[in-house]
Amino acid sequence: MESIPTHVEHDAVVELLRREVTPELYDEIRELWKRHSVAEDARDLRGLVSTLTEDCVYELAQSGHRWEGHEGATRFYTELLTAFPDIHFDLTDIVIGPQGVCEEARVTGTHAAEWVGNAPSGERLTWRVLIFCPWDAERHLFRGEKVYVDEDVFSGTGTPSRAG
Repeated sequence: MESIPTHVEHDAVVELLRREVTPELYDEIRELWKRHSVAEDARDLRGLVSTLTEDCVYELAQSGHRWEGHEGATRFYTELLTAFPDIHFDLTDIVIGPQGVCEEARVTGTHAAEWVGNAPSGERLTWRVLIFCPWDAERHLFRGEKVYVDEDVFSGTGTPSRAG
């Protein structure tokens, strides 16, 4: 008889589903996301990191690349902004709730330096990204970002399309 795999995240997911949302909580999460986004656009790493828990994790879900803590988040953004110095995010969708923020964006940027093992192409590229920023209900900050891309862009096995 086959055993059914254990769903180890079950209790955590149930807790997330049971979170109550109030207008005040929604506003708090939305305002923190706005601070985070404005700091990111301004390349203000100190301001951006101030929206994150000290034990935050940045993860490229498809490749498994991870950056941990404030130092890791700073390294993630420094490496990303070096690889794509003109990177630009055009928000296409967003959901805000007591679990955090989920956003979809169209990303463009010139691949000027190595990024997670991908040699720079020098080309202006475009790709879609889905980012989940989990909310820490106790510390009232984000626990980092889980990043998904529409192509296997950052694994070293694929490349985003040329911007057109």
